Amino acid sequence: MSTAVTTERIAEVSPRFKARIAGVLYVIIIALAVFAPFPVAPSELMRSDVTATAAKIAGSKFLYSLGGAAELIVYACDIGVALIFYELLKPVGRGLALLALLFRLAFAVIASANVLNHFAPLVFMSGADYLRMFKPDQLRALAATFIRLHSIGFDISLVFFGCHCVVAGYLFFRSTFFPRILGALLAIAGLCYLINSFASFVSPELAADLFRYTLVLGLGEVLSAMWLLVIGVNVQRWNEQASDVRSSAVRSRN
Repeated sequence: MSTAVTTERIAEVSPRFKARIAGVLYVIIIALAVFAPFPVAPSELMRSDVTATAAKIAGSKFLYSLGGAAELIVYACDIGVALIFYELLKPVGRGLALLALLFRLAFAVIASANVLNHFAPLVFMSGADYLRMFKPDQLRALAATFIRLHSIGFDISLVFFGCHCVVAGYLFFRSTFFPRILGALLAIAGLCYLINSFASFVSPELAADLFRYTLVLGLGEVLSAMWLLVIGVNVQRWNEQASDVRSSAVRSRN
């Protein structure tokens, strides 16, 4: 089977089916983000005692490793969601849909690379021979430093994710095949991510205080995921908007 035929068949997949696949991926992302085994390395550890931080990791190495693996699964799903969003939102605005795609891909790449900082503490506490030149206190300090770097790296990646949510939310709002409220809530969630990230750069304490509020406003992303999974997309209106775009393109060429 040729590549051209395969691509054509993928393009013919129902927009509703694509939306529901995005919903499934989104549910996986949310489930892992909420229930993944991250208890030995929450954000509070970044401001806690170095010895206590290292002790929690050392006492739960398996869970800590599983948390890093869960992160990678999340970012792989993010790439899938990014591509499906691009396909769904092209009829609204191809340029902005591409921009949203690039923002989410940038987030996934940065966040995936940042997982290295998650696993670094395990290296420092592995007891390897080449680490004997360091004192135990130094190794614990290095482990805690990389946990902090992991937190900073994630905040950096969230800047791009926040931009993605704002652009995608705008496209959802402008579309005729999604409820406008979903677009507004998704854009608000994106703004919350941006505020939280930049607040963490200026003052981690301020970001901790803001987090409870930005988390509530960020629930718009959860509602969007549920809508995609349960309802999908209004196929008739999607086809109409896509047809209008194709007609406009033909008229512009003529």
